[in-house]
Parts: sequence; structure tokens; C-alpha cells
Amino acid sequence: MLRAAAAAAAAFPARFAAAPAVAAAEEMRSPLLRVFGTLRSGRSSALRTRVRFCSSSSGSDSEAAAAAAAAEAKAEDAVPAEGEAEGKASSAIVSTNPRPEDFLSVIALPLPHRPLFPGFYMPIYVKDPKLLQALIENRKRSIPYAGAFLVKDEEGTDPSIVASPDSDHKSIDNLKGKELLKRLHEIGTLAQITSIQGDQVVLLGHRRLRITEMVEEDPLTVKVDHLKENTYNKDDDVIKATSFEVISTLREVLKTSSLWKDHVQTYIQHVGDFNYPRLADFGAAISGANKLLCQEVLEELDVDKRLKLTLELVKKDMEISKLQQAIAKAIEEKISGDQRRYLLNEQLKAIKKELGLETDDKTALSAKFRERIEAKKDKCPPHVLQVIEEELTKLQLLEASSSEFNVTRNYLDWLTVLPWGNYSNENFDVHHAQEILDEDHYGLSDVKERILEFIAVGKLRGTSQGKIICLSGPPGVGKTSIGRSIARALNRQFYRFSVGGLADVAEIKGHRRTYVGAMPGKMVQCLKSVGTANPLVLIDEIDKLGRGHSGDPASALLELLDPEQNINFLDHYLDVPIDLSKVLFVCTANVIDTIPNPLLDRMEIISIAGYITDEKMHIARDYLEKNTREACGIKPEQVEVTDAALLALIENYCREAGVRNLQKQIEKIYRKIALQLVRQGVSNEPAQVAVIATASDELTVGGSETMVKDENLKDPAIEDAALVNSIIDPAPEEVKEVPLTEETLVTEQTLSVDKLNTSEGNKDAEEAQEEAAGKAVEKVLIDSSNLDDFVGKPVFQAERIYEQTPVGVVMGLAWTSMGGSTLYIETTKVEEGEGKGALVMTGQLGDVMKESAQIAHTVSRAILRDREPGNQFFANSKLHLHVPAGATPKDGPSAGCTMITSMLSLAMGKPARKDLAMTGEVTLTGRILPIGGVKEKAIAARRSSIKTIIFPSANKRDFDELAPNVKEGLEVHFVDTYSEIYELAFKGEAETS
Repeated sequence: MLRAAAAAAAAFPARFAAAPAVAAAEEMRSPLLRVFGTLRSGRSSALRTRVRFCSSSSGSDSEAAAAAAAAEAKAEDAVPAEGEAEGKASSAIVSTNPRPEDFLSVIALPLPHRPLFPGFYMPIYVKDPKLLQALIENRKRSIPYAGAFLVKDEEGTDPSIVASPDSDHKSIDNLKGKELLKRLHEIGTLAQITSIQGDQVVLLGHRRLRITEMVEEDPLTVKVDHLKENTYNKDDDVIKATSFEVISTLREVLKTSSLWKDHVQTYIQHVGDFNYPRLADFGAAISGANKLLCQEVLEELDVDKRLKLTLELVKKDMEISKLQQAIAKAIEEKISGDQRRYLLNEQLKAIKKELGLETDDKTALSAKFRERIEAKKDKCPPHVLQVIEEELTKLQLLEASSSEFNVTRNYLDWLTVLPWGNYSNENFDVHHAQEILDEDHYGLSDVKERILEFIAVGKLRGTSQGKIICLSGPPGVGKTSIGRSIARALNRQFYRFSVGGLADVAEIKGHRRTYVGAMPGKMVQCLKSVGTANPLVLIDEIDKLGRGHSGDPASALLELLDPEQNINFLDHYLDVPIDLSKVLFVCTANVIDTIPNPLLDRMEIISIAGYITDEKMHIARDYLEKNTREACGIKPEQVEVTDAALLALIENYCREAGVRNLQKQIEKIYRKIALQLVRQGVSNEPAQVAVIATASDELTVGGSETMVKDENLKDPAIEDAALVNSIIDPAPEEVKEVPLTEETLVTEQTLSVDKLNTSEGNKDAEEAQEEAAGKAVEKVLIDSSNLDDFVGKPVFQAERIYEQTPVGVVMGLAWTSMGGSTLYIETTKVEEGEGKGALVMTGQLGDVMKESAQIAHTVSRAILRDREPGNQFFANSKLHLHVPAGATPKDGPSAGCTMITSMLSLAMGKPARKDLAMTGEVTLTGRILPIGGVKEKAIAARRSSIKTIIFPSANKRDFDELAPNVKEGLEVHFVDTYSEIYELAFKGEAETS
């Protein structure tokens, strides 16, 4: 085979020697020569990268294989003597006079990217004008040689990271003389300057050089030694084997890369036959390795080592080539697979259509829409049926690929899916509704009463009308959950959506179909979701509506929430009227002040003031604690939370009107209890079943019968490690014979089967069971004494600062969004002197409250002048009125009577009555005007252990409507003028309600 390969390889030089004209024609057709031919006409951008030899790719693969075989044969047989080889190489490359080896001093050219190997061309760009001029002059003087040396990387840089090529050239061009010499590798290549076009210089490598010393700095000229390969034995088996492996690897790559085939052919044509050193240089030069690895091959003079280094490089290139093939194959398979699947699907559709097994898309869609509307035809309004028929006709005329087809299809989908005339059967049983409402919520009697009234009217009429109810109250009082309970009591479908921060009218009214991605509004989506035309719709956070460039959603809700208008509600997307008169709307809000008046006028307001301590106790005990305990997986017998602990939790941690924070605190307690139980070894997982398989001699899974017993381990304190040891061998009368099958569970962690039947095994099992039973887990008790360990330090301190209010201090009642609260109004004398009467106010008071303080100061002076004519306190005293806490903003007129009482107490030197709190707006004539938040203020008074409250007479009805548990234990006085308050506060004479 080697002889045949050698003969094939020898054919190349013989052919070119016998027919120089043919060779010249081949060379002219070579892409390599065409590339170099462009150098005469202009700069080639393709030469910026490392140059690779290439020739005509029209040659067959057999020529490439013959070339590779020739390389293999030449590497084995033809290694000429050193001098002879050099002579041949010189004559094969170019004929020069003088010879290349005569040049001992050359100009040094820096190579930034890759080293230049002998026998290869490389174009470089010379930016230094002085250096370029020196090269031109040398070429004119028949000294067309220079030294090409690879530039070293800067210290601290990673050679594998690609930097900007412009920055590399710029930094190299700035180096001169010794600085440039330090950055050059010591070993390079003697390069012949074949052409110079502009600043582009094309080099042809000849032989290896080593720099010995610098001759001239600019341009950098160095003395060099010409290097030769170390002598080697051409018959050495290692060298032969390595070269064969290099050639074999090159053959593998030749199969996948046509570019490598051109390299082999062109190298043989222009350089000569392969020998071992040339083979190593060739493999390293055309490999894709980085410049440092290629420089390592260039510097290696030992032929054996050079071949091994080259073998590593080409092996790596072969792996990269295989990875490239795998990636290309995967992508090609994916693309071809998708195309094949598409063609098969199209063929399948055509076949089914021809056989009548399947209709086209338009026919199928029309049939589906007609089937939907057929069931609702009797209940569907006529104008809707007319629109559907028109759209179905339009659908048949449109092409399936047009955008209008998709718009029409979606429109018909929405029109036909809505529940036209489909109403759920309502439950008008008042007693049933009462049970559900009481089951879900404790207290809230006024809300429940209003719902029961709605149900009663529906029962008498036989049908129910849609209503708009607004539940207003602080967060956490159960507004949203009440809506869900109402839907359950009425047997209506429930749908909730929040409008908090909503700033787009299209969310309510829908988009017009002309827009891309248009959708109906929330109400149409609601009807599609619930499937009935009379659901209960909960609109959450209606007091937090936004307003943006897309319109005012509050105005859009006017049509939706008006019983006179929503019978013909028009959605922009559907563009047909929809009857929403049977829908029950329940809105929720924290405060009603931010709701626009036209929208507020359409709703019936039901205020939920919050829960008093007794109600919170019931809710925590009956609802929150039970649900939290189940959610945490704790059994009732494992924990006990006392009433004292719940009371302390409510009063010291959760004073807000709602119970949301109370739920969080209870969950926090039970999480800590769960962790404590787990650390004690408690596990409430379902009982596990263990089956022991015993036999006297053998255990077979075939048809033998085995004695087994199932025992349920129900003690949660038994851990997994003690599970097996706690199983006791059954008594003979309790044993049942069952066949042992693959489904029988055999405990693998037990002792051997024989040991379980011995007295020693029984003894160990009994001891383990007794030990596990002895681990009685102590019941976790939560009391007021250890509550801090579970929820931390109390958040709230007592609102009541004084047991006996001092002179100038009076307790008032205030309303907040979190419920009611008590606050003290303090007045003290700052300065006294004739004519120095004045008033200073602090405590973050609003404008209204400041005006109330000025009115109170005026009324106090008038009352004191009537009661004590000789008392000039207000005329000669500068007063300071403060309302703690200073960090909390306060505003409102209802503190007027409290301020007057505080000022009079200071003026007369008398403390106000103990356990007294008051609220009411005062006019300049001393009249007491009504206030709001009666329930919240009454709850705040109860929380602070106040026994006596003063309310305006106009609020008597509001107080009478409160639940009995709120009014219980309160002594309430209703007054019309401040004179009555004066008698109650300072003399104790009152008319008790």
C-alpha cells in the first residue's frame, strides 16, 4: 500500500515537470493564486486573518486521498541528508541570489496573531512609515528578506481572551527599539517579501531564526542565527508511528473539511514533497490552535517532539470538526423533521377532506358556533342572534389566512359563549341564609340584616333584582369574605375583581375590536367565567380607583353600577347590549370619602366599624384558632391557648378594628408550637403499617404460605428508628396464614426472621415499645405569662395614661381608618402677665382642628366670665394646648368640647370627672353639633375601660342602633349645649341614658 501511495505521490512533481504549461494553467485556476493576484490591484480584506493555502476545489476526493497517501509514503521513505534537504527546499520555494542562509542581519517584523511557518504565506500591515520604506528599499536592493517574530502577550493578560484588534496594533506600533525587542519571541521565521502594495506586505516563510542581538533600533534590526532541525533517525519507529498518526488524523479531517484538502494539494504543488519536519509544520500551521501553542511547535527543533506537539493540535481540531458535524446534523434533522411533519399534516388534511372525514376550518368553526347558540336560541335576545348570523356569514367569505378572519372568529367565540338568559336557581330561604352567614362570620348583625332583607324581598316577589351594596370599613373586618358568604347563601356564582389603582377604562368597558389583541371588559369576562347571568360580583377596593391618560374608570363604573342603566350595558368589544340588572354588585372600600359623589350616590353604604374585644375573642376561638391549628397539623389535645392569653394578645398586640393582624399573631404562635413539638419527637403523620414475614426454614415468593401480621403503629411519639423494634411477635391465635406475594410488605430493617421468633427478640421489642410509650409529650400551654415568648414584647401600651386625670387634661374620642381610639387633650399655662392671653397649639393638628381650638378658647373665656366674673385667667395667661401623640397627624372638628373642658379645668384648677370621655363639635354660641364614627368611638371607650361617655344629642339614634354587646356597661349622656357638659364634667349632675 505504501508503494502505491508513494507512486501516487510521485505523480505530482512528474506531472508538473513534464507539462509546465498545464501546471501553469492549474496554478492560475488555483484560488490561492487568484487571491495573491488581487494584491496587484488592491488590498484584500480577506488577508487580515491568518492565511491558509488553498487550491482549486474542483479536484475529486480521490486526488486528495492520493495526496495524503503520497505524504505518508514520503514521510516513511524519503528523508534526504540535511544539506541536500535544505537545498531542495530552497529550490522548491523560490530561486534567490544570494541565498537565504547568507542573511545574518534582518529587519524584525512583529506578528500580533500567529507565527509564520516555513512554506506558508502571510499578509501583514505595516503602519510605521519608516519601517515600510526600509522594506521597500531592501527589496529594490535584492535583499527581499526580513525576520517575522510573534509578539508576546502583556503581563497579566489572558491569551484566551479576545481583545480589540485595533488596540493590539496600536500598542505594538508604538513600541520601538529595545521595548519592541523585549515583546518579541526569541525564535521566529526568515520571511521573503513577495509583494508590497500600500502598507500591505506579503511574507513567505523559509526557515527558523533565533535573535542574538540588536543592531539598529529604528527600524528594529537584529542579528540572527539560522536554526536547523536536530538530527534524527528516519527509521525510528516512534517517529514513524507519530507521523502516521498525524497523517491518519489529517485524513479524518480531510473527510469533513474541503479547505484542508486544498491545503494539502497546494502545499505539495508549491513547496515540495512532505518529510517529517515539514509534516509537523504543516499540521501546526493549518490547525486552529492559539498562537502560543503554534509558537511552541515553531521553537521545537527536535523532530519527534515537534510531531507529537502537532499531533495534539490536529487531534483537537478533529474533535472540534466532529462537534461541528454533530451540531450541523442536529439542526438539519430538526429542520427537516419540522418540514416533514408539516407536509404530512397537510397531506392528512387533504385526504380526510376528500374522504369526508373532516371538514375545513371555516365549516368546523361555523358548526361549533351554531351548536353553541342553538341551546340558547330561545333565551338569547333577537338583536344578538341577528349579529351572530351576520358574523357567521361574514366568516364563510373570509380567507382563513387573513387577519380579519381571526378577529371575526374571536368575536363569535365571545358572543356564543356568554350565558344569554341562563340564570342560576336562587335560594330564598331566610333561615338557611341566616345559618350560613352566622357560620362564616361572628357579629356584623347590621350587614346580615340587610342581606336577609334582600332575600325576603326576593321571596315575596318571586324574583330578585340586582342591587349595589358598598361595604365600608377598616382593613381586616371581613368585607371580602362577606361577599363570598352572601353568594353561598343565595346560591349564586361568585366573581371578584379588584379595581385598586385601575386607570384604564378598557378594563371596565373593553377594547374596540379594531385594536390588536382587543379583549372585552371585566364584566363580560365575568359572565363567561361563571356561566350564569345573575352572579354576585365583588368589586374590591373601589375607593382606590386611579385616573390616567386612558380615561376615568370611576365614570365608566357609573353605567355598570346604575340599576337603571346596566339593563343595557354596552361593552366596546361586543358592541351589543347586555342585561346586568340581575347581577348583585357588592363593593368594598376602606373609606368612602375618596369615592366620587355620583358613584357613591348609586350605592347603598353599609358601614362595618370593626370588632370589639368580646367579638374578637369569639372570632379567635371559633374561627382563627381552629383553622390555624388544622393548617399547622397540630391536634387539639397537644396545645391549649387560654382565654387570658387571647385577651392579652388582642389588647396588647392587635388593637386594630379588623382581625387580620390577630390571625397573623395566632399563626405565629402555632408555628412556634409546631417547632417545639417536632423537637420533642412528635409526628402527626398517618399511622404506618408494618408486616412481618416469618417462616421455619425457607422464604419463597413462589407459592409457599407464610405467617404474617399487620400491626398499625399509631403512637406519634415513636420515631422511625424505633418503628421496627416495637413490633411484637403475634400470639398463635392471632396469626393468620396468607400467601406471600410480591405485594406483601417485608420489613428489611428488622433482625433476621429466626431472631424475631426467639425470646430474646421479643424482649428487645417489648423494651423498645415501653421506652417509646414512656415518651409522653407534655401539653403546650399558652398563657398570658408566657405569651411574650411566642409573639415578643407587647406592641401597644395602655391608652389610658392617667388613672385620675390631672388639672387641664381631658380624654377625648377619635375616629381613625383603623377604628376608634382615645386621646388626651392637655392644656398648661406657659406665661402669666397682664394682657398676655394667647394660645399655642402642638401635636400635628390639621387646619380644622386648629380652628376648633380657637373656637374652644373663645367659648372657654365666655363660660368662665359667666361662671366666675372675677377670674382673669384667660386674659392674662399664655396657654399651650397639646394633643399626644405628636407623631400622629390629627384633624377634625369633634374635639371642640374636649378642648373647652381642658381649658376650663386649668382655669378653675379643678380636675375633670374620672372615667369620663367626650366628643362633639362646638359652635361659638356653645351648641354641640353631631359627629361621626359613633360605634368606633364607643368601642375605643370600652377598650380603655371608660364608663361614662358624652355624645351630642343628634347622635342618640346612631347609638341606639348599636349592638347590645357594644353598649353594654357604658353610661352615655347626650347633650345639646356645653353647659350640660360643664355640669357633667365638674359637678357630676347628669341625665343618664
